[in-house]
Amino acid sequence: MLLLSKKQDWLGNVRGDLLAGTVVALALIPEAIAFSIIAGVDPKVGLYASFCIAVITALIGGRPGMISAATGAMALLMVTLVKDHGLQYLLAATLLTGVFQIIAGYLKLGSLMSFISLSVVTGFVNALAILIFMAQLPELTNVSWHVYAMTAGGLGIIYLFPYVPFIGKSIPSPLVCITVLSGLAVYLQLDIRTVGDMGELPDTLPIFLWPEVPLNLETLKIILPYSLPLAVVGLLESLMTATIVDDLTDTSSDKNRECKGQGIANIGAGLLGGMAGCAMIGQSVINVKSGGRGRLSTMVAGVFLLIMVVFLDEWIKQIPMAALVAVMIMVSIGTFSWGSIIDLKHHPLSTNIIMLSTVTVVVWTHNLALGVLAGVLLGALFFANKISHFMYVESSFDEPSDTRSYEVVGQVFFNSADKFTNSFDFKEAVSKVVIDLQRAHFWDISSVGALDKVVIKFRREGAEVEVIGLNEASTTIIDRFGVHDKPEEIEKVMGGH
Repeated sequence: MLLLSKKQDWLGNVRGDLLAGTVVALALIPEAIAFSIIAGVDPKVGLYASFCIAVITALIGGRPGMISAATGAMALLMVTLVKDHGLQYLLAATLLTGVFQIIAGYLKLGSLMSFISLSVVTGFVNALAILIFMAQLPELTNVSWHVYAMTAGGLGIIYLFPYVPFIGKSIPSPLVCITVLSGLAVYLQLDIRTVGDMGELPDTLPIFLWPEVPLNLETLKIILPYSLPLAVVGLLESLMTATIVDDLTDTSSDKNRECKGQGIANIGAGLLGGMAGCAMIGQSVINVKSGGRGRLSTMVAGVFLLIMVVFLDEWIKQIPMAALVAVMIMVSIGTFSWGSIIDLKHHPLSTNIIMLSTVTVVVWTHNLALGVLAGVLLGALFFANKISHFMYVESSFDEPSDTRSYEVVGQVFFNSADKFTNSFDFKEAVSKVVIDLQRAHFWDISSVGALDKVVIKFRREGAEVEVIGLNEASTTIIDRFGVHDKPEEIEKVMGGH
C-alpha cells in the first residue's frame, strides 16, 4: 500500500507534473531574484534557496504538488539582519529556523491549523492575491506601451489557449504565454525589461557552506529574534498553502510531516548558501492549474530552475518580465476567492469582520502571521461571545420545604461567569437552595470561581446550599480549584483565621 502511494506521488501524473514543473521553474526565477533584492542579498542566494527547498520538500514534505521556495513574506523579515550583520548571519539564522520548524513538527503543531477558521483562510487567500497583484505594479508603472500590450497579450494567451482544439488542454497556457512572448520580444527586438535586468544569474552549482560565524551565545542572541519569527511565518504560510492545495485537489496532507520537511529544507538551504523559505501559494496555484499534482512537479520545478539559471542563462535572461507579470496576474485572479464578495451578503457579520480584518492586517503590514493572528483572536472572541449567550438559569420554588431550586443550562466559562452569578437572587429569604448542574458544563477557573461565589453568598445569607448533577469533567475541575466545599478554604474567604 505504501509502495503504491509512493508510486502514485511520483509517477501518477508524469506528463502533467513535468509540464507544470517547467512553468513553475520559469515563474520562480524572477520571484527568487526579487526576494533576494528585498532581503538585500545577491540573487544567487534566493535562487539556490529555491532550488534546495523545492527539491527537499519534494522528497520529504507532507503535501505532494505544493511548491516551496524563497518567499517575499520571509524576505521581509530578513532585511534588518542582513543590513546589520551580513549574509553569514542570515545563513546561521536560516539553519536555526529549520531547527525550530523540525521541533514544531515533532511537537505536532501542524494540528493547530484546526484553530484557524474558514473565514481566516479566506481572508489570508484574498490578502495574498492582493499582495501578488500589488507586487506586479512596479513592472507596469512608467513603462512603454509595449509592456502593456505584451501583458494584455499574455493574459489573452493564458485564458484563451485552453480553448484551442487538441493541444489547448495538453500544454499549460502559462508555458505557451512565456514562450510566445519571449520569441516575439526577441524577434521584434523590443526595448523592455527582461529577467536579465533583474540581477546577475549564478553561473555555478551551489556548494556546501558552513556559515562563517562564531558558535557562541552572542551569535545566538543576534539570530534568535529573527529565526523565531521566520519559523512561525514559514510554518503559517506553508500550512495555509497546504490547506488551500488540499481543497484545490480534493486530497489530504500530513501537516506535521510538512513542518519537519520545511525545517530540513531550510537547513539544507542554509548549508548551500541560500536564504530561508517556505511554501508559495502563488506558485502552488500555478502548479495545480497547470496540471501538477505529484511530488515530481515540485522536484522538476527545483531541478529545472537550477539547470535553467546555470546552463541556459542566456535564454532565460531574454524572457520579458511582461510575460511573467501576466502569469502572476493570472495567479492573483485565480487565488482570490471571488465568491467571498457575494458571501458578504449572506454570511454572519462576525464571519465577515474576521475575513475583512485578516485581509486588512495582511495587506497593511505585509505580514501574514499578524493577519492570521488577528483573525484567530477575533474568531475566538466572537465564538466565546456566541457560546456565552446559550447559558441560562431557570428557577422554581417549593413552598412546603422552603426550597429554591436553580437549574443551570449551557456552558459556564470566563465569558459567561458573570451572567451565571447574576442569575441568582441572594436576597431571597429561603431555608435551602439547590443548584442543579446536570445540563451545565464548567470549563475553567473563572467558572469555578463563579460557583464558589454563588454558594458562599447564599451561605452568608443563612441558606443551606446543595450542588447536584455535576458531570465528571466539571467535578474534576471543581474538586481541584473550587473552595465552597473545603471548610478550611471557606474560613479564609469568610474572614476566619
